[in-house]
Amino acid sequence: MSFSSKKDTILIKDVTHTYKTETGLLPVIKNLNMSIPQNSFTAVVGPSGCGKSTLTKLISGLLQPDEGEIYLNGAKITSPKPTVGMAFQNPVLLEWRSIIQNVILPLEIVPNKLTLLEKEQRAKELLILVGLEGFEEKKPSELSGGMRQRASLCRALVHKPEVLILDEPFGALDAFTREDLWQVMHNLRKEEPFTGVLITHDLRESIFLADEVVVLSGRPASKQYFIKVPKSKTPKLDSLYSLKSIDMLKNLRKQIEIAQKQQEENK
Repeated sequence: MSFSSKKDTILIKDVTHTYKTETGLLPVIKNLNMSIPQNSFTAVVGPSGCGKSTLTKLISGLLQPDEGEIYLNGAKITSPKPTVGMAFQNPVLLEWRSIIQNVILPLEIVPNKLTLLEKEQRAKELLILVGLEGFEEKKPSELSGGMRQRASLCRALVHKPEVLILDEPFGALDAFTREDLWQVMHNLRKEEPFTGVLITHDLRESIFLADEVVVLSGRPASKQYFIKVPKSKTPKLDSLYSLKSIDMLKNLRKQIEIAQKQQEENK
């Protein structure tokens, strides 16, 4: 039976996953159902340790669920997909390679017919888009943390993935740099359409970047709460101080508190 939808890039159907630990089985996700529309940006929030990062590994095909199925554009995910890009809190750039060489790395791994010149041109286009023009030949250690994260985003997008998974990508940055990168993400979405999945603990980040926010329950995680986030064509940081945004943040905080209490009770 197929559960695919033409409007959904990712479909998660009745997914359950459990880890085997030294002290026994650790249920992490239970009967999770989610759909992520094509070219939308979905933020996933929840208590620490509730299974958010496990969810990214399941969507990317790095893990297989114990039960249930996950579909990417109607096809069941059974292995890692080259059409999925990933960016993490730690940019993990290779110090012995220049920034442009780091960015083109996926194009050296994912099969394609691009020449080296074409790969470099593709990388330069992205670096210009995120404000790193002129830093192509620098080494990662010569860049600030925010600049390294910009390069990491370029690397995740260079092979034009259908899905971009962001696992706490801005969590280690200072507040001003983080907010600057939120604006960069909006620019990237305009120029490089993709279906985004953002894992974050920052509720402000979730409503500023995402079209919808999913709150996971306490472990074992299931879908507890869902909210649509209205967006303007050119989102401004000032919008986070609007009455509508403040109301959304209050609701999300309340849901997180409920999930945290549930997780404590399940220990």
